[in-house]
Amino acid sequence: MATTSDIKNGAVILHKHKRMKVIDFQHVKPGKGGAFVRTKLKDIQTGKIFDETFNAGRKLEFIRVEAKTMQFLYNDDDTFVFMDIDNYEQLNIPAESIGNGKNFMTAGMNVDLLFDDKEVLDVRFPAHVVLEVTATEPGFKGNTAQGATKPATVETGYTLNVPLFIDEGDKLKIDTRTGDYVERSKE
Repeated sequence: MATTSDIKNGAVILHKHKRMKVIDFQHVKPGKGGAFVRTKLKDIQTGKIFDETFNAGRKLEFIRVEAKTMQFLYNDDDTFVFMDIDNYEQLNIPAESIGNGKNFMTAGMNVDLLFDDKEVLDVRFPAHVVLEVTATEPGFKGNTAQGATKPATVETGYTLNVPLFIDEGDKLKIDTRTGDYVERSKE
């Protein structure tokens, strides 16, 4: 059995009879007392996030997960449909499991799905995606105060703040972890 020294971001552990994904962790060695590991865990079933502290060296049960690359096909109201790129089987995933990732998915995009046997545990998106701006107000000369931004809507319907020089039709590189504008894409 593994211990707290084996904890990594993205690992899945069995804690309090629930499967929990490690979102963040920190090994702490105070001047007085024993070392411990402070973690932020996400309940895979409900999506709730918990703060949990473990004593250093405590035994934990890690769940073996398998990642499989699948292609996003379309959104059907409350489910997202993915296709296995190896055998073309389709898989429906509830919208709750996708979370904020729905803001960055376009048809034909490949993502990694994490499985525990047959059940989908999580969806991993690429760190950055390129999306086209479908609506934004024009930027005006002279409105270039330090760091000035304006709202822009991209092809998925997601709205984010972008610099004033961005126009409709521009392709933007967006960070999927934060939802922030990174740069104008050259693609």
